[in-house]
Amino acid sequence: MAEEERTPDYPEQDGAETSGAVTRRAFLGTMAVGAVAATAAALAPLGDITDLPTLEEFLRQHYKELTPEDKQALFERIAAQVQKDYGVRANIVDPPPIPGVEFAYALNIGRCIGCRKCVYACMKENNQSRNPQIQYIRVLQMRKGSIDVESSSHDYEGAVPKDEFYYMPVQCHQCRKAPCVKACPVQATWQEPDGVVVIDYNWCIGCRYCMAACPYWARRFNFEKPSIPKEEINPDMGYLSNRPRPKGVVEKCHFCLQRTRNGRYPACVEVCPTGSRKFGNILDPESEVAQIIKNKRIYILKEEVGTLPRFYYYFDV
Repeated sequence: MAEEERTPDYPEQDGAETSGAVTRRAFLGTMAVGAVAATAAALAPLGDITDLPTLEEFLRQHYKELTPEDKQALFERIAAQVQKDYGVRANIVDPPPIPGVEFAYALNIGRCIGCRKCVYACMKENNQSRNPQIQYIRVLQMRKGSIDVESSSHDYEGAVPKDEFYYMPVQCHQCRKAPCVKACPVQATWQEPDGVVVIDYNWCIGCRYCMAACPYWARRFNFEKPSIPKEEINPDMGYLSNRPRPKGVVEKCHFCLQRTRNGRYPACVEVCPTGSRKFGNILDPESEVAQIIKNKRIYILKEEVGTLPRFYYYFDV
């Protein structure tokens, strides 16, 4: 599509300038006014959580359209902001998808003991807010004999595992037909070639339509500025993954892409004491996760909604 025919995307929220002249003629004059009015309508439910972008901000390029030089300058600005906010020098990167790799996850329900070590390893790795606390993984305590997730509890207390329950961790399922992607009015969330559904926190307007669309309740909204102690900051950050998020945006699990695209396991896989969690390239027929999907009894949560997730539950028998 020619440059002048594109619909505009939403701006970076850090106020940074991008290089290159604005040539989107279709959104000058009355078209631009209409576009800003539409944006105002989308932002109306947020009240004073975020400010309406200016027309200049509104017409800036999407992250996916930036040059490598533009992206590097953006990373340096983010690193400077992290230094200012947390007193930590961050290394901001954007590892690309690996050709020939499609990530998938398999979780053995029979082995999970509900310890929630995965929850806190995820928080530590991905710089999630400690106050208010944001968790990407919910471990559901399910009564044996039931598959009703609506009657489960994820805030259970006491020693685990409990004899009368089993445990089902739930996080982003990285759906092939991701309803959150379709719901986003500004293309702030999209699916990468390796299957990971990502969010550009600079582009997100906080409308929360994606949260409403997700059948797995996998997305979290920052009602307050995330609070992370300086000594708990992970300085190895990915632009589309674990860099600190601002107030007023949505975030979620991204398969620790700052790790997995560099040949490492997600933090939750590494910390699991029972080996319940398996992760790998589903396109490789010899990979552990591909073998599990081929040979084990597989359960897909909410299969009836047709999202075709890359997250599979399985049983040993």
